[in-house]
Amino acid sequence: MEVTIYHNPQCSNSRKALELIRARGIEPTIIEYLKTPLSPQKLRHLVAQMHMPVRDVMRTNEPAYAELKLDGVDDDTLLAEMAAHPILMNRPIVSTPKGTKLCRPGETVEGLL
Repeated sequence: MEVTIYHNPQCSNSRKALELIRARGIEPTIIEYLKTPLSPQKLRHLVAQMHMPVRDVMRTNEPAYAELKLDGVDDDTLLAEMAAHPILMNRPIVSTPKGTKLCRPGETVEGLL
């Protein structure tokens, strides 16, 4: 099974999802998005696959969210700011042939495996 995880090794939910994927004998493609930020287009694609609002993929509790005054801005602005400030992206996002999902808590990855 082909699995991709958009991963932040500092995040407990992200580490848990990765652990559960590997426990199934799967070595996923790991995208450390803080090192390799996603483009606004790639973010838009992932959000569309998850069938959720862009704002639900934002970490609104991050200081950068308030500093950038992102309350009430449109989706294009949110995507551009997530690309420019990847810490704003909620994680982990996992893609498998069964779908793409924001896996919070990490155990929710089980439904994709």
